[in-house]
Amino acid sequence: MDSPPSNDPKIPLLPLDDPNPNHNSQINFPSSLESILTSKNLSILLGPLLSTVICLCVNLDGTVASRNMLAVLAWVFAWWLTEAVPMPVTSMAPLFLFPLFGINSADDVAHSYMNDVIALVLGSFILALAVEHYNIHKSLALNITLVFCGDPLNPPLLLLGICGTAAFISMWMHNVATAVMMMPVATGILRRFPTGPDHSVVASNFCKAVILGMLYSITIGGMSTLTGTGVNLILVGMWKSYFPQAAPITFSTWFCFAFPSALLMFLALWALLCCLYCSRSSGQALSVYLDKAHLKKELELLVLMRQPAGPMAFAEKMVLALFSMLIVLWMTRSITEDIPGWGVLFNGRAGDGTVSVMVATFLFIFPSKKEKGEKLMDWEKCKKLPWNIILLLGAGLAIADGVRSSGLANILSKTLDFLEAVPYVAIAPAVCLISSSITELITSNNATTTLIIPLLIQIARSMHVHPLLLMIPGGIGAQFAFLLPTATPSNTVGFATGHIEIQDMIKIGLPLKIVGIAVLSLLMPTLGAYVFKTSEPV
Repeated sequence: MDSPPSNDPKIPLLPLDDPNPNHNSQINFPSSLESILTSKNLSILLGPLLSTVICLCVNLDGTVASRNMLAVLAWVFAWWLTEAVPMPVTSMAPLFLFPLFGINSADDVAHSYMNDVIALVLGSFILALAVEHYNIHKSLALNITLVFCGDPLNPPLLLLGICGTAAFISMWMHNVATAVMMMPVATGILRRFPTGPDHSVVASNFCKAVILGMLYSITIGGMSTLTGTGVNLILVGMWKSYFPQAAPITFSTWFCFAFPSALLMFLALWALLCCLYCSRSSGQALSVYLDKAHLKKELELLVLMRQPAGPMAFAEKMVLALFSMLIVLWMTRSITEDIPGWGVLFNGRAGDGTVSVMVATFLFIFPSKKEKGEKLMDWEKCKKLPWNIILLLGAGLAIADGVRSSGLANILSKTLDFLEAVPYVAIAPAVCLISSSITELITSNNATTTLIIPLLIQIARSMHVHPLLLMIPGGIGAQFAFLLPTATPSNTVGFATGHIEIQDMIKIGLPLKIVGIAVLSLLMPTLGAYVFKTSEPV
């Protein structure tokens, strides 16, 4: 047994001499080497190593800037794909790599991390945090579900209400945030069904339909608006970076094309779920566990949380009013050529990000009337802002600008001349399929978009077609992550509920992916050509 420590302050805390002279004090080099040569550390070294090899061995027509840009791309994407360092940290790498490799100045790179697109994201995220703080999303979800419940219970109609609510909310909030907020609403409804041996096949299928429907509705709803997902913002930012003289893609322009496309996919999803998991005949078996009384009880609990303010407090009304005002301002900044919208009053200086930040600022000015001096929002609540998404958007815009300014874009276009003879009807579905496959198997949809959009621009130039005819199918196709729970964080949130398995995701996700590719391939050269004016030269 060890002797207790002495209280004598003169005795050192640690022995001066090795009490065991036979102890081997030498460093165990093999174990130290193993601790250094871990897969994580090797992944970290992979980026600089690839960059060095390209700088030493690759010659792109003698152009140093384009070669260095290719080296930076290899470094950044190696870290993104392996997640050697956290993705937000990798997203900041262009801030020091571009100046060091002589691609762009520090100021030019930094501008990519704060422009109108980033301002649009910041403002909409702050507003989304206000919606979450006041539980407006839950109240809206339960009210709409109550309307669609039916009397007697109509399962397909109820499923339509649940999925429609999730799709609507994801149109204005980021997909992951929507999934995190809405999944408890879904599981709260499904909690009433028995589990274990008493869980009937009908109830189990309805649970699967609700979770799958909500997951895919969130993805589909995010396609509809610029703020729905980071992919749309990356695409629009790259369009502005590559073609600064072309007409910008506004919120209303994107909505006019993306919403009809998303609506067709949403109806296809609902039909698939009704056929495979949620028939009308299941209403009688499900009505034992789920009816309007249960949904009303959920709403009563939400009302009690607001007490003594009542069913709809001043704060909730103000947040909804500001939210509605922002949507109207987004939709009316630029309407048509004959009706220019309010943007003409400012000679085109105001953008979608302008009003987004303005409305977000109002949240910090207007009182909540809950406590004296309290505003609708404070900066403490904004600590939950998803800076990882914002930094990733900035990195995507910086990379797009670097590829263009370094001359790498021109070199890529020369290598793709063979695509000139390929018809668009063949290349568009292939673009969707490739981008959606990369998202499923390799990296996130944001990183996928950042990777493929510059390449698609060069392919479009080689084919002599409008760049948006390929950029939009490639960007939206990157969001078709329907097959695996690891393909996107929102899929992981739904899979974690335990109601669905991978087979269920494949059963619904594969036909839904096929429908999405078909919809984009058909609508882009028709409706897209009209909305984005792809017949006009860039």
